[in-house]
Amino acid sequence: MVWVLAILFIIIVVIAVNVRIVPQASAYVIERLGGYDTTWGVGIHFKIPFLDRVAKRVNLKEQVVDFPPQPVITKDNVTMQIDTVVFFQITDPKMYAYGVDNPIMAIEKLTATTLRNIIGDMELDQTLTSREVINTNMRSALDVATDPWGIKVNRVELKNIIPPEAIRNAMEKQMKAERERREAILRAEGEKKSTILVAEGQKESAILEAEAEKQAAILRAEAEKERKIREAEGQAEAIRVVQMANAEGIKFLKDAGADEAVLTIKKLEAFERAANGNATKIIVPSEIQGVAGLAKSVGEILK
Repeated sequence: MVWVLAILFIIIVVIAVNVRIVPQASAYVIERLGGYDTTWGVGIHFKIPFLDRVAKRVNLKEQVVDFPPQPVITKDNVTMQIDTVVFFQITDPKMYAYGVDNPIMAIEKLTATTLRNIIGDMELDQTLTSREVINTNMRSALDVATDPWGIKVNRVELKNIIPPEAIRNAMEKQMKAERERREAILRAEGEKKSTILVAEGQKESAILEAEAEKQAAILRAEAEKERKIREAEGQAEAIRVVQMANAEGIKFLKDAGADEAVLTIKKLEAFERAANGNATKIIVPSEIQGVAGLAKSVGEILK
């Protein structure tokens, strides 16, 4: 009975030791008798004791590797340090396990040589301003080179580009000069706009003053015109009133029965008042000349 229990215990231990559970985003490469047999995906699996073994556990997640700065030389013979960041993912566990020894080191060396080839065809200024072009070219080159290893390069980024100290000092001086130039241009443009605005303001002010003077002259002319019209109307009204008074007087004399002699005397009195004015010439109506003799006769009779 003890032997039976011992055998059962050994069987349970063997089964427990040879049962494997593959977690999510992982894969196990299985070898049987030293050769590749299969790849286990997510789930529970059982390997044959003493025949099968887990040759490699592969992480299928996207991985990031930050490589140290690498010295590179540009086309115009400037040596600089560039460090890169590579984002990759294992797509074929079998090829990753058997394609290359130490894949991470292989990617690092491949990245360094590819970066030197790309930077060697570019000048310093182009290198500093063409990060996106360099990233794209490196990703394409690395993706093609790592495909036989079961690795997919998703992205490559240049983390830092470090030129020599002399170049950095020259660039800082150039940037300072450029900033001063832009500042001078902006100041000149500001002064120009200010001068233009002042001139436009003076122009607008002169136009408004001229317009105001024009309106004032028009108003003065209209006021003078109104005054003359009112003065003329007043004079005309005065003349009309005098004429109406004379007409009323003559009508009164006629209504009172005054004869032609009285009317003639009234005419003479009116002529006398006209003669007493400031006029230097007096035009005597013909009808008054004809009456002169009658007036003389009347004067003698009254004596």
